[in-house]
Amino acid sequence: MKITSILFEAFLKCPTKCWLRSQGETDAGNEYATWVKAQNETYRIEGVKRLTGDIAPGECVTSSPGTENLRTAKWRFALEFAAKLQDLESNIQVVERVPSEGRGKPATFIPIRFVFTNKLTRDDKLLAAFDALVLSEVRGRGVELAKIIHGDDYSTLKVRTSARANEVRKRIEGLRALSTASAPPDLILNRHCGECEFRDRCRQKAIEKDDLSLLAGMSEKERKELHSKGIFTITQLSYTFRPRRRPKRLRDKREKYHHSLKALAIREKKIHIVGKPELKIEGTPVYLDVEGLPDRDFYYLIGMRIGSGPTAVQHSLWADTAEDEGKIWREFLAILETVEKPVLIHYGSYETTFLKSMVEHYGMPPKASKIAAAVSSTVNILSRIYAQVYFATHSNGLKEIAGSLGFKWGANVTSGLHAIVWRNGFETRRDADAKAKVVNYNEHDCSALESAAEFLRLLPMGTSPNLNSAVVVDDLDVTNDLDRWGQRKFASEDFRLIADCAYFDYQRSRVYIRSNPEVGRANQLKSRRAAFRNRPNNVVALRAKRCWRCKTTNIAYDTNRWHRKLSLDLRISPGGIRRWITEFRTPFHRCLECELPILPRTYKSKPRYGRNLIAWLTYEHITNRLSFLHLELTLRECFGIRLPFCRLFKLKHVAAKFYKPTYDQIMKNLTRGNLIHADETKMKLSEETGYVWVFASLVDVAYVYRPTREGDFLHEMLNGFCGVLVTDFYSAYDSLPCPQQKCLVHLMWDLNADLLKQPFDDDLKFITAEFGHLARTIVGTIDRFGLKARFLRKHEHEVTRFCKSLGGRKMVSEIAKHYRERILKHRHKLFTFLEHDGVPWNNNNAEHAIKPIAKYRPMVRRTMNRRGIQSYLILLSIYQTCEYRGLSFLDFLLSGQRDINAFAESKGRRRRRRPTVMGTPENGPTEADAERPF
Repeated sequence: MKITSILFEAFLKCPTKCWLRSQGETDAGNEYATWVKAQNETYRIEGVKRLTGDIAPGECVTSSPGTENLRTAKWRFALEFAAKLQDLESNIQVVERVPSEGRGKPATFIPIRFVFTNKLTRDDKLLAAFDALVLSEVRGRGVELAKIIHGDDYSTLKVRTSARANEVRKRIEGLRALSTASAPPDLILNRHCGECEFRDRCRQKAIEKDDLSLLAGMSEKERKELHSKGIFTITQLSYTFRPRRRPKRLRDKREKYHHSLKALAIREKKIHIVGKPELKIEGTPVYLDVEGLPDRDFYYLIGMRIGSGPTAVQHSLWADTAEDEGKIWREFLAILETVEKPVLIHYGSYETTFLKSMVEHYGMPPKASKIAAAVSSTVNILSRIYAQVYFATHSNGLKEIAGSLGFKWGANVTSGLHAIVWRNGFETRRDADAKAKVVNYNEHDCSALESAAEFLRLLPMGTSPNLNSAVVVDDLDVTNDLDRWGQRKFASEDFRLIADCAYFDYQRSRVYIRSNPEVGRANQLKSRRAAFRNRPNNVVALRAKRCWRCKTTNIAYDTNRWHRKLSLDLRISPGGIRRWITEFRTPFHRCLECELPILPRTYKSKPRYGRNLIAWLTYEHITNRLSFLHLELTLRECFGIRLPFCRLFKLKHVAAKFYKPTYDQIMKNLTRGNLIHADETKMKLSEETGYVWVFASLVDVAYVYRPTREGDFLHEMLNGFCGVLVTDFYSAYDSLPCPQQKCLVHLMWDLNADLLKQPFDDDLKFITAEFGHLARTIVGTIDRFGLKARFLRKHEHEVTRFCKSLGGRKMVSEIAKHYRERILKHRHKLFTFLEHDGVPWNNNNAEHAIKPIAKYRPMVRRTMNRRGIQSYLILLSIYQTCEYRGLSFLDFLLSGQRDINAFAESKGRRRRRRPTVMGTPENGPTEADAERPF
């Protein structure tokens, strides 16, 4: 393979691009790459005209000199000079010949390249050095100098090639190794991909391979380090993330960026949140996006979106020429002057550089003005997202982030490079359509920036619609791979076979049995014990008297052939529990009119599992918190009933659906009462982290699961409640219209903890002493007379005096000021119980009801889904209500009733009646089971 300047240039950008070009791969096209190629060609033609315009025609060779001896050359410039030697070839755009300065001194040859950009890169200089190296090999004498003509002013840069010769030779050796390789190089995406004509092809391949180079923020050094550890894909990298608790000394420092967490977010397709990112906009948001030409340091479009939502106003300030840059800057400041308390919001550092450049060139607004404050204290959304919010995207670019949040661009734009092409079209042809495209693109960028900022603003409140699939990293369980249960992945089938043969059961049944007779006898006993049969205690024969199709009674029976079905149940008495199995059988029926087989409807409706069995399972799971695995073992060992693990889950849902009316009745009792205690606690499920809310009166308890801690649902759920709501200091309760009582114990514990931390704070000591004296006096009255308003109202003047003493004292410490504001803010909610009968001064009733959830939480360990927790909370609400009313939960389940008030009136007597059953067919619960009494 010939190493040409075209391949060398491609190799500098990307080895894969070089390989594809060497193999003659057809590119998929790239608007920017095509434009760059056309610009370079146009610039070269114009540059050659400028270079050779003033010389005589004979001094310019318009084609390659070929085999001409360079020593005898008379020309001054050679265009398209083809320098070839062995496997090196360079089509040098222009070679300048400088005549000899004297006898014995040869002429000097200088390769010249044309680059249309104003700023040169390291690759441009290496290409010029490559031309000089090839030319020196052809000439047989070193070429020490090369020139690059570039920019709008056709400036000339001299490149000392000797300083770069070693690096060029290293690159050539790498290119030779690539040309002799039998396989293409490793596909690695880099920054050049946006400018490459093979971009779409390579990105598709990288996605198929799940390559690490898809992560735009990962450096080559980090990627090689992961490769050395055997990690080559994003999915592999995602399994390396381990949530760790940060040391106290690092809590105030910025969180480190974790590529493994980014990979985890991509694999799970969920947003992962680290810490508590927040965005507070104290003023009018102004979303800023600037378009410019980086190589010219020219900013030609300032996009401003003032406000949020449908009422936002968009401004697009356009500069036709570089001289208009100052004009649009002044227009920008004038618009900011009309905005009340503007807050500039942007994405990335480009706008920061823009503002700094404008201030340097055109001056800073007056320091005391609101414009100066806005310009000097901008909000960078990217800095708020970085290392704190991990989106399920391969990069943190605005287009990918906003796209993941549901924002749609008006055109198929993949990068800002298109804007450069459109701007050039406007400058060269004054194309109005090109200008409209740039302005429209900028407006969409401002709107996308608004969507990202709105997401960050709503993030602490948990009200963003994109948070349904969000994961808080602090809530992730720290587990060790060695402690995980379940199927393992094996890199080798030999390892799988060895692991299978190492299992405990396999060795006892296949290995130890051959050498240890005691193990053999134990296996025989175990097989006998497992081979029991469910023998029926009762047999019920059922027959159909009428065909359910044609209603005829002309039915034939075959008593030699029977359908059989077993119903498994328990018989529970004050003296014990025993298994009770009923066999339902029916002979084969055949309708003589229809000539079709039939089954009695009564036979079809017989359940597989009886009411008492489901009641006992529910009781053990809710009251004693036995897991379904333990219940399966207990049923098999104690009653000889084989009930699959998965069937127990279905029976729980059947029971919850049956008792849903009872749960609704409890909720109605709460809203019709005069007192509710409310509290909430976190619950980690398999797919999300939500909250369990508890609402309790003195005789009723109801649990509600919500995916967030937002309290909007309280208005609908407690609609019509006119009693007193006893809560902690969570602000979600403050919007409810009913009277409220804040828990004084919460306030007491907070004061106690802070005073222990700051024992020498006199202001905090004063607040604690005054509050303690007041609370002790009131509690003394409650202990003597109970929660009766006619005895408690006498303390209202003491409360007034306490609040006046707080308001009149000058506080120095910040913590004391905080408590004073807190007490005065909730003045009328802290002592509501003084005006109502039967209202307690603490929230212990709700906190006591939270304890079953706190004890049940470690059992599930993120194994329960939302449907499972909702079914559990229905049954737990009934259990807690029975406990608060002094009723037996098991008796209520066995009674088959669903009206808990009627059951309470009957004083909880266990009803003995013919077992009406609620169960499931062989395949599990049905919709009819929810209405069948049990």
